[in-house]
Amino acid sequence: MLPSVAKTILPSIPSAKKLYNVVITSDRTMDEFLAEVKRTFEAPLQLSALLDISAKLKAQYKQRLLESDAPCMLPSYNHTLPTGEERGTYLALDVGGSTFRVALVELKGKDLGEKGMEIVKMVSYKIDNSITALKGRLFFDWMAEKIEQTLAEPEVQSHRGSKVLPMGLAWSFPVEQTSPRSGKLKRMGKGFGADHGCVDIDLCELIMDSCRKRNLQVTLDAIVNDGTATLLSRAYRDPATRLALILGTGTNAAIHLPVTALSQEKFGQRPQSWHDEATHVLVNTEMSMFGKGIHKVSKWDDDLNEHHQKKDYQPFEHLISGRYLGEIVRLIVVEAVADAGLFEGRLPDGMDIPYNFYTDLMAQLEADETPSLSKSMYALQKAHPLPASHPYTRTDVVYLRQICQLVSQRAAAYLASGVHALWSLRLDEEGLSPDAEDHVTIGCNGSVIEKYPGFRERAQAYLDELCVRSGGRRGGIVLEIAIESAIYGAAVAVCALEGQDAGVDGKVG
Repeated sequence: MLPSVAKTILPSIPSAKKLYNVVITSDRTMDEFLAEVKRTFEAPLQLSALLDISAKLKAQYKQRLLESDAPCMLPSYNHTLPTGEERGTYLALDVGGSTFRVALVELKGKDLGEKGMEIVKMVSYKIDNSITALKGRLFFDWMAEKIEQTLAEPEVQSHRGSKVLPMGLAWSFPVEQTSPRSGKLKRMGKGFGADHGCVDIDLCELIMDSCRKRNLQVTLDAIVNDGTATLLSRAYRDPATRLALILGTGTNAAIHLPVTALSQEKFGQRPQSWHDEATHVLVNTEMSMFGKGIHKVSKWDDDLNEHHQKKDYQPFEHLISGRYLGEIVRLIVVEAVADAGLFEGRLPDGMDIPYNFYTDLMAQLEADETPSLSKSMYALQKAHPLPASHPYTRTDVVYLRQICQLVSQRAAAYLASGVHALWSLRLDEEGLSPDAEDHVTIGCNGSVIEKYPGFRERAQAYLDELCVRSGGRRGGIVLEIAIESAIYGAAVAVCALEGQDAGVDGKVG
């Protein structure tokens, strides 16, 4: 049974620009057109082809580990993983594009299972247009105000005591880290004015300066990105965790590698004390940037890339993430209407607008188990109306759902090949054989991997086959959801720092 989709996978991205004019040619039947789509999307998914993709991706990964100027395979300052024995109370900050979340987190030890990590209190603050417009330090003053409000919550007051509260920050914007707890702020994009006059200023000091104005008894002890946060949060519960995957609107991955896997230049200017201590390092792969010339793509993928603002910049992301899966389907539908007479040659309202067929609608179509597919017809009519005289039919929905399944199936298989390549890369760098470990856990977060019906299960099935064919065992790579990874990861990042008296209790381990 397919799970239902509880939340929207892809936010609305309105666009008035119409790039495509539909001219009905009816050169092929609908069955002939669908057969072409099926051949195009299933041909690259043979196991031998996926293994070839994995091998080529691994070669790309290896090369980028050595290139100092490559904007990917970036080593963080985090070089230790949590043991799961760390205990303490932390304030976790999660700054995203539309929400600022502040949470009091208690780490109680992995022996307590799911109860070993607890969010005592979490408050979400909306980042609306008035907040994104705040320039420079005004934005960080707003953050400090919300931190103060959260600290005043009764649940927080009763748990924190009077000691200085360590904070961890999950920051979803560019930052050039200069230590585990500091980094230079970079241009933020997405309409944010916080970088105004603050580019290359230490992010930790920007936040702490605003907190000091309010005499807040806090310290910012760790800054992490989403991939690192996901890896750390899952590793706290599962010591077999060595990779993390983000797959929602976009995609990324993090991996735990020996420092010897990277060139010395890749680390930039770091204190010798860091190099003396670090045997491994958490690496932000920026996986979305890989795969150009490796994945077999369709004419619809080429169309998407050709019209993209950053052509060829994130080729892997174009094939697997929520930002693009719906657009691939839309491009196929536009051609099916014009060339094969789908929907009796009528293009549903809004289907001619780029990025206006959303991945969450794909998910709804795949999840619909009603015999008449009435839920799908209602969802389609609501999002992309057809004239009342020619409404959607069950045949229409079945046809469209087959297209969605072909696109999402390929995405799951390509994702598996990318993850398998990272797994294989780690084995090489650690000098391990494919059957050396019982299994490796990949902490997963993001709306597609978490909520798209059947997606994680399909990716796992491909991973099992790839692992066996590589000399490993079935289940040697396991995709596990890392719940609230940004919040938990920000807290765990604090306690995972070696030599850090993390937590209100002052206990590490």
